Amino acid sequence: MIFRFGDNLLINYEEAIAVVLFAIGFCMLLFHNNLMRKIIGLNIMDTGVYLFLASMGYIEGGKAPILPDPNATITMINPIPSGLVLTGIVVSVSVTALMLSLTVRLYKRYHTLNLDEIYEIIEEDEEYDIHN
Repeated sequence: MIFRFGDNLLINYEEAIAVVLFAIGFCMLLFHNNLMRKIIGLNIMDTGVYLFLASMGYIEGGKAPILPDPNATITMINPIPSGLVLTGIVVSVSVTALMLSLTVRLYKRYHTLNLDEIYEIIEEDEEYDIHN
């Protein structure tokens, strides 16, 4: 059997899309100085993780394990990843709300969302405090 690159990529496209989403969000966190873009990048990363978890818990042709017949021999999906995804979404919404509220406070104080400019303003304030 000859292995060709990309054979499994078409079969596991959910995992590939999840990795791409995670990478896009991670790059946004690393390379952008704007706080709003960093928050959006973190949410894109979360989406990639949730897609990956949901795709790992899915079984083709599987049924939801809700009150199954104990004598039945049906294939059921794994409910743990679904529960983790739901819990993660709740935590993600809470963290996003906290980050947005802190971003609003930073904007009210420094009148910018660019981290480099905020650091410069803080350094100027510290120098002013030292000299006075």
